[in-house]
Amino acid sequence: MHATVGDRIVVPGQRVGQPTRDGEVLEVRGPGGTPPFLVRWSDGTEGLFFPGPEATVVHPSEQPS
Repeated sequence: MHATVGDRIVVPGQRVGQPTRDGEVLEVRGPGGTPPFLVRWSDGTEGLFFPGPEATVVHPSEQPS
């Protein structure tokens, strides 16, 4: 997985009733755009994120306006 600053990370809920989690990539700490990523989640928290296979990256050009 590769991301750049400003991309969005989307992680679907893993259980019934669990909401989708999404956030903005603030910093890319791996070489060549690879994880880990510093992410500001939609709830305002920030954290270092190591994505699993269920996570997707949405580039700004792909985001709905």
